[in-house]
Amino acid sequence: MTHTSPVPEASADPGRWGRVDAEGTIYVRTADGERVVGSWQAGAPEEGLAHFARRFDDMLTEVELLITRLATGGADPKHTLSGAKALRDGLDEATVVGDLVGIRSRLDELVTAADDAIGVARSAREAQRTEAIARKEELAAEAETLAAEATQWKQAGDRFKSILDEWRTIRGIDRKTDEQLWKRFSKARESFNRRRGSHFADLDRQRSTAKARKEELVLEAEKISDSEDWGPTAARFRDLMTEWKAAGRAQKDSDDALWQRFRTAQDTFFARRSDTFAERDAEFAANAEAKKALLVEAEKIDPTDPTAARAALRAVQERWEEIGKVPRDEIRPLEGRLRAVEEKVREAADRQWRRSDPEAEARVEQFRERVAQFEAQAEKARAAGDARRAEQAQNQADQWREWLSTAEQAVQHR
Repeated sequence: MTHTSPVPEASADPGRWGRVDAEGTIYVRTADGERVVGSWQAGAPEEGLAHFARRFDDMLTEVELLITRLATGGADPKHTLSGAKALRDGLDEATVVGDLVGIRSRLDELVTAADDAIGVARSAREAQRTEAIARKEELAAEAETLAAEATQWKQAGDRFKSILDEWRTIRGIDRKTDEQLWKRFSKARESFNRRRGSHFADLDRQRSTAKARKEELVLEAEKISDSEDWGPTAARFRDLMTEWKAAGRAQKDSDDALWQRFRTAQDTFFARRSDTFAERDAEFAANAEAKKALLVEAEKIDPTDPTAARAALRAVQERWEEIGKVPRDEIRPLEGRLRAVEEKVREAADRQWRRSDPEAEARVEQFRERVAQFEAQAEKARAAGDARRAEQAQNQADQWREWLSTAEQAVQHR
Protein backbone atom coordinates (compact mmCIF):
# COMPACT_ATOMS: atom_id res chain seq x y z
CA MET A 1 0.00 0.00 0.00
CA THR A 2 1.41 3.45 -0.95
CA HIS A 3 1.85 5.82 1.97
CA THR A 4 0.37 9.31 1.48
CA SER A 5 2.16 12.13 3.29
CA PRO A 6 0.10 14.76 5.11
CA VAL A 7 2.45 17.28 3.48
CA PRO A 8 1.40 17.97 -0.14
CA GLU A 9 3.85 17.53 -2.98
CA ALA A 10 5.02 20.90 -4.29
CA SER A 11 5.36 19.83 -7.91
CA ALA A 12 1.58 19.52 -8.25
CA ASP A 13 1.21 23.32 -7.83
CA PRO A 14 4.58 25.07 -7.49
CA GLY A 15 2.99 28.53 -7.66
CA ARG A 16 1.18 27.85 -4.38
CA TRP A 17 4.49 27.74 -2.51
CA GLY A 18 6.71 30.19 -4.39
CA ARG A 19 7.21 32.41 -7.42
CA VAL A 20 9.75 33.34 -10.06
CA ASP A 21 10.32 36.89 -11.28
CA ALA A 22 11.14 38.04 -14.77
CA GLU A 23 14.88 37.83 -14.13
CA GLY A 24 14.59 34.15 -13.16
CA THR A 25 14.98 34.63 -9.37
CA ILE A 26 13.15 31.90 -7.44
CA TYR A 27 11.36 32.69 -4.17
CA VAL A 28 9.77 30.39 -1.59
CA ARG A 29 7.00 31.61 0.71
CA THR A 30 7.66 31.07 4.44
CA ALA A 31 5.88 32.03 7.63
CA ASP A 32 8.21 35.04 7.80
CA GLY A 33 7.77 36.09 4.19
CA GLU A 34 9.54 35.30 0.95
CA ARG A 35 13.09 33.94 0.74
CA VAL A 36 15.30 33.63 -2.32
CA VAL A 37 16.26 30.03 -3.00
CA GLY A 38 18.04 30.42 -6.37
CA SER A 39 17.79 31.58 -9.93
CA TRP A 40 16.96 29.96 -13.26
CA GLN A 41 18.55 30.97 -16.55
CA ALA A 42 18.41 27.71 -18.47
CA GLY A 43 14.88 28.03 -19.79
CA ALA A 44 11.43 29.39 -19.04
CA PRO A 45 11.07 30.83 -15.51
CA GLU A 46 8.21 28.41 -14.74
CA GLU A 47 10.60 25.52 -15.38
CA GLY A 48 12.91 26.88 -12.70
CA LEU A 49 10.07 27.08 -10.20
CA ALA A 50 9.10 23.47 -11.05
CA HIS A 51 12.71 22.39 -10.59
CA PHE A 52 12.89 23.71 -7.03
CA ALA A 53 9.46 22.23 -6.31
CA ARG A 54 10.76 18.81 -7.37
CA ARG A 55 13.72 19.26 -5.04
CA PHE A 56 11.23 19.83 -2.25
CA ASP A 57 9.39 16.66 -3.24
CA ASP A 58 12.69 14.76 -3.09
CA MET A 59 13.25 16.08 0.42
CA LEU A 60 9.70 15.10 1.38
CA THR A 61 10.26 11.60 0.00
CA GLU A 62 13.43 11.31 2.09
CA VAL A 63 11.54 12.40 5.22
CA GLU A 64 8.70 9.95 4.63
CA LEU A 65 11.19 7.14 3.97
CA LEU A 66 12.88 7.84 7.32
CA ILE A 67 9.49 7.78 9.02
CA THR A 68 8.49 4.49 7.37
CA ARG A 69 11.78 2.74 8.10
CA LEU A 70 11.69 3.84 11.73
CA ALA A 71 8.10 2.62 12.13
CA THR A 72 8.87 -0.80 10.63
CA GLY A 73 12.10 -1.30 12.59
CA GLY A 74 14.27 -1.09 9.50
CA ALA A 75 16.37 1.85 10.68
CA ASP A 76 18.69 2.67 13.55
CA PRO A 77 16.82 5.21 15.72
CA LYS A 78 20.04 7.13 16.41
CA HIS A 79 20.83 7.47 12.70
CA THR A 80 17.23 8.44 12.00
CA LEU A 81 17.32 11.13 14.71
CA SER A 82 20.59 12.51 13.37
CA GLY A 83 19.23 12.64 9.80
CA ALA A 84 15.94 14.23 10.86
CA LYS A 85 17.69 16.95 12.86
CA ALA A 86 20.08 17.67 9.98
CA LEU A 87 17.14 18.09 7.57
CA ARG A 88 15.21 20.24 10.04
CA ASP A 89 18.20 22.44 10.85
CA GLY A 90 18.78 22.99 7.13
CA LEU A 91 15.24 24.05 6.27
CA ASP A 92 15.96 27.78 6.73
CA GLU A 93 18.60 27.62 4.00
CA ALA A 94 17.10 24.82 1.90
CA THR A 95 16.95 25.64 -1.81
CA VAL A 96 13.50 24.18 -2.34
CA VAL A 97 10.00 25.43 -3.04
CA GLY A 98 7.20 23.78 -1.08
CA ASP A 99 5.31 23.57 2.21
CA LEU A 100 8.21 24.34 4.56
CA VAL A 101 5.89 24.69 7.55
CA GLY A 102 4.34 21.29 6.89
CA ILE A 103 7.62 19.52 6.34
CA ARG A 104 9.08 21.12 9.49
CA SER A 105 6.11 19.79 11.45
CA ARG A 106 6.66 16.42 9.88
CA LEU A 107 10.33 16.48 10.86
CA ASP A 108 9.37 17.48 14.42
CA GLU A 109 7.17 14.37 14.58
CA LEU A 110 10.04 12.26 13.26
CA VAL A 111 12.49 13.66 15.84
CA THR A 112 10.02 12.85 18.64
CA ALA A 113 9.41 9.34 17.29
CA ALA A 114 13.16 8.69 16.93
CA ASP A 115 13.74 9.89 20.51
CA ASP A 116 11.04 7.51 21.71
CA ALA A 117 12.52 4.65 19.68
CA ILE A 118 15.95 5.33 21.16
CA GLY A 119 14.42 5.06 24.63
CA VAL A 120 12.71 1.78 23.75
CA ALA A 121 15.94 0.41 22.27
CA ARG A 122 17.85 1.51 25.36
CA SER A 123 15.33 -0.29 27.59
CA ALA A 124 15.55 -3.39 25.42
CA ARG A 125 19.35 -3.35 25.60
CA GLU A 126 19.22 -2.94 29.35
CA ALA A 127 16.79 -5.85 29.65
CA GLN A 128 19.03 -7.95 27.41
CA ARG A 129 22.05 -6.93 29.50
CA THR A 130 20.27 -7.90 32.71
CA GLU A 131 19.25 -11.26 31.24
CA ALA A 132 22.76 -11.89 29.89
CA ILE A 133 24.36 -11.07 33.24
CA ALA A 134 21.90 -13.35 35.05
CA ARG A 135 22.65 -16.22 32.68
CA LYS A 136 26.40 -15.86 32.99
CA GLU A 137 26.06 -15.68 36.77
CA GLU A 138 24.13 -18.98 36.62
CA LEU A 139 26.83 -20.54 34.45
CA ALA A 140 29.61 -19.25 36.72
CA ALA A 141 27.80 -20.62 39.80
CA GLU A 142 27.36 -24.01 38.09
CA ALA A 143 31.04 -24.04 37.18
CA GLU A 144 31.97 -23.27 40.80
CA THR A 145 29.78 -26.13 42.02
CA LEU A 146 31.36 -28.54 39.54
CA ALA A 147 34.82 -27.36 40.55
CA ALA A 148 34.08 -28.05 44.22
CA GLU A 149 31.98 -31.22 44.06
CA ALA A 150 32.19 -33.09 40.73
CA THR A 151 33.72 -36.58 40.74
CA GLN A 152 32.40 -37.79 37.38
CA TRP A 153 35.40 -36.35 35.61
CA LYS A 154 34.40 -37.05 32.01
CA GLN A 155 30.87 -35.70 32.37
CA ALA A 156 32.05 -32.66 34.31
CA GLY A 157 34.76 -31.92 31.76
CA ASP A 158 32.21 -32.13 28.94
CA ARG A 159 29.88 -29.81 30.87
CA PHE A 160 32.66 -27.24 31.25
CA LYS A 161 33.09 -27.30 27.45
CA SER A 162 29.34 -26.82 26.96
CA ILE A 163 29.29 -23.93 29.42
CA LEU A 164 32.16 -22.28 27.55
CA ASP A 165 30.40 -22.73 24.21
CA GLU A 166 27.23 -21.11 25.57
CA TRP A 167 29.24 -18.41 27.33
CA ARG A 168 30.72 -17.26 24.02
CA THR A 169 27.23 -16.77 22.53
CA ILE A 170 26.04 -14.42 25.29
CA ARG A 171 26.40 -10.75 24.30
CA GLY A 172 25.35 -7.32 25.53
CA ILE A 173 27.27 -7.10 28.83
CA ASP A 174 29.53 -4.18 29.64
CA ARG A 175 33.22 -5.03 29.58
CA LYS A 176 33.89 -4.59 33.30
CA THR A 177 31.04 -6.86 34.40
CA ASP A 178 31.86 -9.39 31.71
CA GLU A 179 35.48 -9.57 32.82
CA GLN A 180 34.45 -10.09 36.46
CA LEU A 181 32.11 -12.95 35.51
CA TRP A 182 34.77 -14.46 33.24
CA LYS A 183 37.26 -14.43 36.11
CA ARG A 184 34.79 -16.44 38.23
CA PHE A 185 34.26 -19.01 35.49
CA SER A 186 37.95 -19.21 34.61
CA LYS A 187 38.94 -19.64 38.25
CA ALA A 188 36.36 -22.43 38.69
CA ARG A 189 37.58 -24.20 35.56
CA GLU A 190 41.20 -24.01 36.70
CA SER A 191 40.22 -25.33 40.13
CA PHE A 192 38.39 -28.27 38.52
CA ASN A 193 41.35 -29.04 36.28
CA ARG A 194 43.71 -29.04 39.26
CA ARG A 195 41.43 -31.30 41.29
CA ARG A 196 40.95 -33.67 38.36
CA GLY A 197 44.69 -33.76 37.74
CA SER A 198 45.31 -34.51 41.41
CA HIS A 199 42.77 -37.36 41.29
CA PHE A 200 44.41 -39.05 38.35
CA ALA A 201 47.85 -38.44 39.82
CA ASP A 202 46.66 -40.32 42.93
CA LEU A 203 45.43 -43.16 40.71
CA ASP A 204 48.79 -43.28 38.99
CA ARG A 205 50.54 -43.45 42.35
CA GLN A 206 48.23 -46.26 43.48
CA ARG A 207 48.92 -48.18 40.28
CA SER A 208 52.65 -47.62 40.65
CA THR A 209 52.47 -48.94 44.22
CA ALA A 210 50.48 -51.97 43.06
CA LYS A 211 52.99 -52.63 40.28
CA ALA A 212 55.95 -52.45 42.68
CA ARG A 213 54.25 -54.83 45.13
CA LYS A 214 53.34 -57.33 42.40
CA GLU A 215 56.88 -57.24 41.06
CA GLU A 216 58.03 -58.29 44.55
CA LEU A 217 55.48 -61.13 44.60
CA VAL A 218 56.55 -62.28 41.13
CA LEU A 219 60.23 -62.34 42.13
CA GLU A 220 59.42 -64.42 45.20
CA ALA A 221 57.20 -66.79 43.17
CA GLU A 222 59.95 -67.26 40.61
CA LYS A 223 62.51 -67.81 43.36
CA ILE A 224 60.53 -70.56 45.09
CA SER A 225 59.30 -72.18 41.90
CA ASP A 226 62.28 -74.61 41.96
CA SER A 227 61.78 -75.52 45.63
CA GLU A 228 61.43 -79.17 46.63
CA ASP A 229 59.89 -78.34 49.99
CA TRP A 230 56.53 -79.19 48.52
CA GLY A 231 54.03 -78.54 51.31
CA PRO A 232 55.29 -75.18 52.64
CA THR A 233 56.00 -73.93 49.16
CA ALA A 234 52.50 -74.79 47.96
CA ALA A 235 51.10 -73.01 51.01
CA ARG A 236 53.30 -70.02 50.26
CA PHE A 237 51.99 -69.91 46.71
CA ARG A 238 48.47 -69.77 48.10
CA ASP A 239 49.49 -66.89 50.36
CA LEU A 240 51.15 -65.14 47.45
CA MET A 241 47.90 -65.39 45.54
CA THR A 242 46.05 -63.76 48.44
CA GLU A 243 48.63 -61.00 48.62
CA TRP A 244 48.41 -60.56 44.87
CA LYS A 245 44.70 -59.83 45.08
CA ALA A 246 45.22 -57.44 47.97
CA ALA A 247 47.88 -55.47 46.08
CA GLY A 248 45.35 -53.75 43.79
CA ARG A 249 45.60 -53.22 40.06
CA ALA A 250 48.48 -51.75 38.11
CA GLN A 251 48.20 -50.45 34.56
CA LYS A 252 46.54 -53.16 32.45
CA ASP A 253 49.56 -54.01 30.28
CA SER A 254 51.90 -54.24 33.27
CA ASP A 255 49.33 -56.12 35.33
CA ASP A 256 48.77 -58.72 32.62
CA ALA A 257 52.50 -59.25 32.07
CA LEU A 258 53.21 -59.62 35.80
CA TRP A 259 50.28 -62.01 36.20
CA GLN A 260 51.62 -64.18 33.39
CA ARG A 261 55.01 -64.37 35.11
CA PHE A 262 53.37 -65.21 38.45
CA ARG A 263 51.22 -67.96 36.98
CA THR A 264 54.18 -69.36 35.06
CA ALA A 265 56.20 -69.61 38.28
CA GLN A 266 53.27 -71.18 40.10
CA ASP A 267 52.59 -73.65 37.30
CA THR A 268 56.29 -74.51 37.10
CA PHE A 269 56.39 -75.38 40.78
CA PHE A 270 53.27 -77.51 40.74
CA ALA A 271 54.33 -79.24 37.53
CA ARG A 272 57.69 -80.17 39.12
CA ARG A 273 55.94 -81.40 42.19
CA SER A 274 53.62 -83.57 40.10
CA ASP A 275 56.54 -84.99 38.10
CA THR A 276 58.50 -85.76 41.27
CA PHE A 277 55.69 -87.75 42.77
CA ALA A 278 54.65 -89.45 39.53
CA GLU A 279 56.81 -92.50 40.35
CA ARG A 280 54.93 -93.06 43.62
CA ASP A 281 51.48 -93.13 42.04
CA ALA A 282 50.94 -96.80 42.74
CA GLU A 283 51.43 -96.58 46.49
CA PHE A 284 49.21 -93.51 46.70
CA ALA A 285 46.07 -95.05 45.20
CA ALA A 286 44.34 -94.81 48.58
CA ASN A 287 45.26 -91.12 48.67
CA ALA A 288 43.60 -90.69 45.30
CA GLU A 289 40.36 -92.16 46.60
CA ALA A 290 40.53 -89.89 49.65
CA LYS A 291 41.08 -86.86 47.44
CA LYS A 292 38.18 -87.83 45.21
CA ALA A 293 35.98 -87.87 48.29
CA LEU A 294 37.40 -84.49 49.32
CA LEU A 295 36.72 -83.11 45.85
CA VAL A 296 33.08 -84.10 46.15
CA GLU A 297 32.98 -82.01 49.33
CA ALA A 298 34.90 -79.14 47.69
CA GLU A 299 32.61 -79.05 44.66
CA LYS A 300 29.70 -78.47 47.03
CA ILE A 301 31.25 -75.24 48.31
CA ASP A 302 28.75 -72.40 47.87
CA PRO A 303 30.56 -69.47 46.18
CA THR A 304 27.79 -66.97 46.93
CA ASP A 305 29.56 -66.11 50.18
CA PRO A 306 33.16 -65.55 48.98
CA THR A 307 34.57 -65.26 52.49
CA ALA A 308 33.03 -68.50 53.67
CA ALA A 309 33.91 -70.14 50.35
CA ARG A 310 37.55 -69.14 50.69
CA ALA A 311 37.62 -70.46 54.25
CA ALA A 312 36.03 -73.71 53.16
CA LEU A 313 38.39 -73.96 50.19
CA ARG A 314 41.40 -73.30 52.40
CA ALA A 315 40.24 -76.05 54.74
CA VAL A 316 39.87 -78.35 51.74
CA GLN A 317 43.29 -77.36 50.44
CA GLU A 318 44.91 -78.02 53.80
CA ARG A 319 43.30 -81.44 54.06
CA TRP A 320 44.28 -82.04 50.43
CA GLU A 321 47.93 -81.50 51.28
CA GLU A 322 47.66 -83.68 54.39
CA ILE A 323 46.34 -86.62 52.37
CA GLY A 324 49.48 -86.75 50.25
CA LYS A 325 50.25 -87.62 46.68
CA VAL A 326 48.25 -89.66 44.17
CA PRO A 327 49.13 -91.81 41.12
CA ARG A 328 50.47 -89.91 38.12
CA ASP A 329 47.46 -90.55 35.89
CA GLU A 330 45.19 -89.26 38.67
CA ILE A 331 47.08 -86.03 39.30
CA ARG A 332 45.76 -83.99 36.41
CA PRO A 333 42.07 -84.96 36.75
CA LEU A 334 42.13 -84.47 40.52
CA GLU A 335 44.16 -81.29 40.35
CA GLY A 336 41.92 -80.08 37.53
CA ARG A 337 38.80 -80.60 39.59
CA LEU A 338 40.39 -78.80 42.55
CA ARG A 339 41.55 -76.00 40.28
CA ALA A 340 37.99 -75.66 38.98
CA VAL A 341 36.79 -75.23 42.56
CA GLU A 342 39.61 -72.79 43.25
CA GLU A 343 38.71 -70.89 40.08
CA LYS A 344 35.06 -70.79 41.05
CA VAL A 345 35.95 -69.43 44.48
CA ARG A 346 38.53 -67.09 42.96
CA GLU A 347 35.99 -65.70 40.52
CA ALA A 348 33.56 -65.14 43.37
CA ALA A 349 36.31 -63.37 45.31
CA ASP A 350 37.22 -61.37 42.20
CA ARG A 351 33.62 -60.28 41.81
CA GLN A 352 33.57 -59.20 45.43
CA TRP A 353 36.86 -57.38 44.91
CA ARG A 354 35.59 -55.67 41.77
CA ARG A 355 32.67 -54.29 43.72
CA SER A 356 35.14 -52.07 45.53
CA ASP A 357 37.30 -51.40 42.47
CA PRO A 358 37.51 -47.59 42.24
CA GLU A 359 38.53 -47.80 38.60
CA ALA A 360 35.54 -49.74 37.24
CA GLU A 361 33.49 -46.69 36.26
CA ALA A 362 36.63 -44.91 35.04
CA ARG A 363 37.41 -47.80 32.68
CA VAL A 364 33.87 -47.75 31.33
CA GLU A 365 34.23 -44.04 30.59
CA GLN A 366 37.64 -44.58 29.01
CA PHE A 367 36.19 -47.25 26.72
CA ARG A 368 33.24 -45.00 25.88
CA GLU A 369 35.63 -42.19 24.96
CA ARG A 370 37.57 -44.48 22.62
CA VAL A 371 34.35 -45.60 20.92
CA ALA A 372 33.36 -41.95 20.38
CA GLN A 373 36.87 -41.11 19.16
CA PHE A 374 36.94 -43.82 16.49
CA GLU A 375 33.33 -43.15 15.49
CA ALA A 376 34.28 -39.52 14.89
CA GLN A 377 37.32 -40.61 12.86
CA ALA A 378 35.15 -42.91 10.76
CA GLU A 379 32.60 -40.16 10.15
CA LYS A 380 35.34 -37.71 9.21
CA ALA A 381 36.90 -40.24 6.79
CA ARG A 382 33.52 -40.96 5.21
CA ALA A 383 32.92 -37.24 4.79
CA ALA A 384 36.32 -37.00 3.09
CA GLY A 385 35.50 -39.93 0.81
CA ASP A 386 38.22 -42.14 2.31
CA ALA A 387 36.42 -45.48 2.50
CA ARG A 388 39.48 -47.44 3.61
CA ARG A 389 40.22 -45.21 6.58
CA ALA A 390 36.53 -45.03 7.43
CA GLU A 391 36.34 -48.85 7.52
CA GLN A 392 39.47 -49.10 9.66
CA ALA A 393 38.16 -46.51 12.14
CA GLN A 394 34.73 -48.18 12.23
CA ASN A 395 36.30 -51.59 12.90
CA GLN A 396 38.26 -50.09 15.79
CA ALA A 397 35.11 -48.41 17.11
CA ASP A 398 33.25 -51.76 16.95
CA GLN A 399 36.07 -53.51 18.82
CA TRP A 400 36.13 -50.88 21.55
CA ARG A 401 32.33 -51.06 21.75
CA GLU A 402 32.56 -54.78 22.49
CA TRP A 403 35.05 -54.06 25.25
CA LEU A 404 32.79 -51.28 26.53
CA SER A 405 29.86 -53.69 26.65
CA THR A 406 31.92 -56.19 28.64
CA ALA A 407 33.05 -53.48 31.05
CA GLU A 408 29.50 -52.18 31.50
CA GLN A 409 28.24 -55.69 32.19
CA ALA A 410 30.99 -56.14 34.76
CA VAL A 411 29.91 -52.92 36.49
CA GLN A 412 26.22 -53.86 36.33
CA HIS A 413 26.83 -57.29 37.87
CA ARG A 414 29.22 -56.18 40.58
